[in-house]
Amino acid sequence: MAIITKITTQQKRQDRYNVFLDYGKGEQYAFSVDENVLIKFQLKKGLELDDFALMEINYQDDIRKSYNLAVGYLAARMRTEKEIRDYLAQKDMEEPVIKEVIHKLFEQNYINEQEFAFAYVRTQMNTTDKGVKIIKTELKEKGLAEGLIQSALELYPFEMQVEKALKLCSKYSKKNANESKRLLNQKLESMLMRKGYPYEVINLAVNEAEQAEGEKNDEWDALVFQAEKAHRKYSKYSGYEYRQKMKQALFSKGFSIELIERVLSNKNEDE
Repeated sequence: MAIITKITTQQKRQDRYNVFLDYGKGEQYAFSVDENVLIKFQLKKGLELDDFALMEINYQDDIRKSYNLAVGYLAARMRTEKEIRDYLAQKDMEEPVIKEVIHKLFEQNYINEQEFAFAYVRTQMNTTDKGVKIIKTELKEKGLAEGLIQSALELYPFEMQVEKALKLCSKYSKKNANESKRLLNQKLESMLMRKGYPYEVINLAVNEAEQAEGEKNDEWDALVFQAEKAHRKYSKYSGYEYRQKMKQALFSKGFSIELIERVLSNKNEDE
């Protein structure tokens, strides 16, 4: 048996207390406890504690410490059960303690994996260019059930996936404008696969991108034709005056400034 000889408040943690015991050889520091544990076991000077009581006190205090760690971890953002389990395990908490904490967090709705899954999918589809396959993998890594993942992914509309894939194709095509059509399409497919888009989305996006690129080429051919006509008309001018008259003439035909600048730059290089 041990007798509590003194209880003091910790200097840095006012909600924790140091407990001193006498095992018959004089007072010595024994352990520290959370305020809630102190109250629960009614710890006070002169109280006798046997080994079972000491074990139970330490166990309950570990639960309290783990709970506080988990709540602090949850303060930053929502977490899954697996994330919290892994976090507490890294803090050297024992499995029985973790199990008690997880149960308590579920009871208090601090862990809600359905809300987490739905919120995660919404965030990823609105703030990133990830496809559903990558998002699904990430949710699996966070320990969510397959059925819950599938329900959450239904929030990501097919049309929105295609729209995002098309934007990626457009951006990639501009950077690789000199590639052949066949090679470019292969690279677009590979890029979208890495981003996590399913085949049906990739197929639609690449085909639409190819069609849009074809329309641009048709427009370019038309622009080159009109530029040659305008050049014959304004070839007597030079420098700034020539460029201005060419721009005005081509712009009035409905061509974009970007394409007009390109065709004028090409013409300067040819000269």
